[in-house]
Amino acid sequence: MEQNQKLIKNALEALHNVKDPEIDTISIVDLGMLEQIEVEGNSAVVKLLPTFMGCPALDIIRKNVETEILKAGKFEKIEVRFIYHPPWTSDRVTETGRLKLKEFGIAPPPQLISETGEWHVDCPFCGSTYTTMDNLFGPTACRSILYCKSCRNPFEAMKPVSTMM
Repeated sequence: MEQNQKLIKNALEALHNVKDPEIDTISIVDLGMLEQIEVEGNSAVVKLLPTFMGCPALDIIRKNVETEILKAGKFEKIEVRFIYHPPWTSDRVTETGRLKLKEFGIAPPPQLISETGEWHVDCPFCGSTYTTMDNLFGPTACRSILYCKSCRNPFEAMKPVSTMM
């Protein structure tokens, strides 16, 4: 059992090197996609939660997970499973992940959503709360485009996803 825990820890360390293909500053771990790592002998099963159904980056993520874990030299077989229960929510993004998104110029998903489903994010560049939604639909399904009226920069924000909505 102790050996399995060491192998799981080794796999987890490797997964911190797997970045979101569209946001190369944040790992899939800090994005909250990792649900479980199972180890049996020299095989590992990694269960991931896609941030959105139909995400076009899943094949890239699968390949990168396999590559990084195999690089560690502890496993011979890696299986990546995308699961949909529990559903991924933006609450799963870690504090480190929220900082990494902001460093990349993407406002992290808001942690508070009103009862009406409205949400607000601050500008990742100047921190101003004086922002407006420019377009709900951004370059990917998980992001929107906003505009900061203080520093006059457009920016992207990660959409909040909640099971409460």
